[in-house]
Amino acid sequence: MAKIALFGATGTFGSRILAEALSRGHEVTAVVHGDPGRLPAHDNLTVAEGSVLDPNSVATAAKGVDAVASAVGGGYTDGAAHAKFVQDAAKSLVEGLRRLGDQAPRFISVGGAGSLNTPDGKKVWDTPGLPELVTTVMHGQGDTLAYLETVTDVRWTHFCPAALIEPGERTGSYRLGLDDLVIGEDGRSRISAEDYAVAFVDEIENAEHLKMRFTVGY
Repeated sequence: MAKIALFGATGTFGSRILAEALSRGHEVTAVVHGDPGRLPAHDNLTVAEGSVLDPNSVATAAKGVDAVASAVGGGYTDGAAHAKFVQDAAKSLVEGLRRLGDQAPRFISVGGAGSLNTPDGKKVWDTPGLPELVTTVMHGQGDTLAYLETVTDVRWTHFCPAALIEPGERTGSYRLGLDDLVIGEDGRSRISAEDYAVAFVDEIENAEHLKMRFTVGY
């Protein structure tokens, strides 16, 4: 059983990561900024007030846990605001963990698929016809990864989804990759949000991708 501090527990990904972690008996502290009303009541769930953008909140939440998980996003109505938010969140997480020194747990964050390589040698964000909002968000996630790759004193992991991720079925099955899209036999790169959460919690338990990015798909 692990002790996990989770930022973004009420979102599409965070709520599923929370449910998956609780179903396995892990103890989760959901760090929320504002109304925690959407969180389920559970014996293994504690709710704490805090902000992912405040390194002091990060350091407080990270004390005594095995992993800090971040599933925060900046919304999809303003691409530039989203990009800035995810970058600021990553920097705050790193700074907060640095304040704990050798006692800092590892952390794993939800990434984006935009910087992954496609079979034709390009990036997902180079796909023709993508809306500007989408490409701006993708590049913001890519810049976040680029920042994390400069961090050597914190045990980070950045977990990028498949090109298509949406709510669906939990099958418990998935395949992993590193910098290339994971593409199924049908030629599509996809994963349900539920199976993404399965792989996310598996990574919390197994710590197989320290200081690196990895991805998932069927």
